[in-house]
Amino acid sequence: MDAIQNTRGLELQVVVSSGMLLERFGQAASVVKEDGFKISEEVYTSIEGENPLTMTQSVAVGLMQLAPVINRLNPDVVITIGDRYETIATAIAGAYMNKIVAHVQGGELTGTIDESVRHAITKLSHLHFTATQKSRERVIRMGENPKYVFNTGCPSIDLVRNSDLSRSRLVKTKLGGLGQVDLAKEYVVVMQHPVTTEFGSGFDQMRETLEAIKSLKMQTLMLWPNPDAGSDEISKAIRLFREDRPDFPVQFFKNIEPEDFAAILNNASCLIGNSSSFIREGSFLGTPAVEIGSRQTNREHAANVIYASYLAQDILKKVKAQIKHGRYKSSNIYGDGRAGEKIAEYIAGTNPPVQKTFYEA
Repeated sequence: MDAIQNTRGLELQVVVSSGMLLERFGQAASVVKEDGFKISEEVYTSIEGENPLTMTQSVAVGLMQLAPVINRLNPDVVITIGDRYETIATAIAGAYMNKIVAHVQGGELTGTIDESVRHAITKLSHLHFTATQKSRERVIRMGENPKYVFNTGCPSIDLVRNSDLSRSRLVKTKLGGLGQVDLAKEYVVVMQHPVTTEFGSGFDQMRETLEAIKSLKMQTLMLWPNPDAGSDEISKAIRLFREDRPDFPVQFFKNIEPEDFAAILNNASCLIGNSSSFIREGSFLGTPAVEIGSRQTNREHAANVIYASYLAQDILKKVKAQIKHGRYKSSNIYGDGRAGEKIAEYIAGTNPPVQKTFYEA
């Protein structure tokens, strides 16, 4: 957003929606405002329940709410990122209203419904800003014109590259959250989201992860899951863990400011769960990570990532091995930290037709 705002010929309009507006998910929209960005519209799209029905209904609500917003703001380009249900609602609304849709992070492979959603958004989009070269190649193989597909790297790496990641700054930072961990000492980070295609298994999956954490007996920073279907199952397991182990050295967070989150990842002994951040930012930082289960299956990763099953014994074994290994060499697999300026430059200088055609070499 910084790069777009600072590029001649571009005007930034920011629309925030879904979990970014909800207090129980940390109200990340407040961080956008604190960073000096004007929010043009706030769109409430999430239906409570965190199950497949309400997740589907949230797509419909998002589409109904976003269409009039796009009509009022009348942008030339609608930018959407990733593969979540609010992302596909944005892409559908933009495409049907004859706007140029620009998609960030297309062409990647993972598990869960996100895999299907991501590729569907690719076919609705006119400009593509992929995070890796292999992702660019996949987007082109889906019939997208190479003239409009750019490997820019991942924007999250920009923030990591330009942040103070030192432990000394982190120790002085008031992170909030519930509980208290001494950041001057070793700690691990746990972040585990629902796998929508395994709905109903989240409680047992998270309980296995927490069993491994109990056996590990290390300070832990734990983030609550995102609002995907199955979120309540994972949250229930975390609440029971908190009640059963009131003296365990753990600090819980709904949301952490981006610069602080980057520093937390950088100084952790190991990253545990199924977050893409452990793969994206983690690869650039070289922080050891253990990805659990199928959510990140087949996603490109650097040497810092190894995979574990949902079983506590396997998770514990892999985490101990990663801690013993220590830091890995930094990788640029997800970019060099200049994605934002590349994206802004391509938006300003590229003019694809609204009418798409399937590209055949």
